[in-house]
Amino acid sequence: MTNHWKSAIITLKSTIQDVIKNLDDSGLQIAIVVSETGNFLGTITDGDIRRGLLRGLTLSSSIDSIIFRDSLVVTPQMSRDMVLQLMQTNRIHQLPIVNETREVVGLYILDEILAPSLRDNIFLIMAGGRGKRLMPHTENCPKPLLSVAGKPMLEHIIDRAKAEGFHKFLIAVHYLGYMIEEYFGDGSKFGVEINYLREEEALGTAGALSLIQDHPTSPFIVTNGDVLTDIRYGEFLDFHVHHGATATMAVRLHEWQHPFGVVRTKGVEIAGFEEKPIYRSHVNAGIYTLNPGVLSYLKPKTQCDMPTLFSRVSEVGLRTIVYPMHEPWIDVGRPDDLQKVNMLEGNH
Repeated sequence: MTNHWKSAIITLKSTIQDVIKNLDDSGLQIAIVVSETGNFLGTITDGDIRRGLLRGLTLSSSIDSIIFRDSLVVTPQMSRDMVLQLMQTNRIHQLPIVNETREVVGLYILDEILAPSLRDNIFLIMAGGRGKRLMPHTENCPKPLLSVAGKPMLEHIIDRAKAEGFHKFLIAVHYLGYMIEEYFGDGSKFGVEINYLREEEALGTAGALSLIQDHPTSPFIVTNGDVLTDIRYGEFLDFHVHHGATATMAVRLHEWQHPFGVVRTKGVEIAGFEEKPIYRSHVNAGIYTLNPGVLSYLKPKTQCDMPTLFSRVSEVGLRTIVYPMHEPWIDVGRPDDLQKVNMLEGNH
């Protein structure tokens, strides 16, 4: 929250003309009225002015009779989530913050709360794969450029990350990489910044990281370019930091039901029966948060996958953890996956 709200403060001596000018100048759509000692008295909006003028007041009239004195206010201690709930329930766009001595100390603006705060963390997308299982779709088009609900998979990933405040993207390209570069360019037309890692040969999910020239200074996210999900990337990153991890892997619970009744044996003896048991396991979701230090465990331009990198990090005693995710997720690996995700996105 900036100090821009201070421009909305006016005193009782103001006229209606003064308030109109204040609303125009501040652009905050609210004026906060304080006493000579700085105590909060109430608020004035465009609607209050209109009602006053309809009652016969003029531009030179005092504001005293148009102040809304029952204005809702919050304390500085109230959580952002509570404030958001209060604003949405009461359908208000501005909410003054008033301390215990009735002094105005800030102003919440709904649009600012809803807008994501910018995150300078690098967001790296692996988009170099050939997508052999998706042939013939990928014969003349790299897999991440395949269209889902009218736009490339890669664009869906960038849009979702951008909505959470990420704006610095790195895209690792290999197979038909020039098509990805032609489509996204430097990212300016998408309101983000995009740079590229160009793999001369396929280096695997982790191997491509060895091509990073300017090492990140803070944790960064890596995602496969064919994974479409509703995961909250920002929460994932915060979880990683909160748990003091070096490397975090997003995992999904995978359930598989055995198609047959299972017979448990002990030698030739029957020890028991299980009728079509369900096996549960965590599977790699293809999304990771890594600390910059993990890059030192990679050999330049050498093939390496993520599980191998995680093992190397773990072997030296650094913390590797999982982030169990429950959000919708699909790895678009086969033609029927592409068909399924198009139907799902089309229904959104």
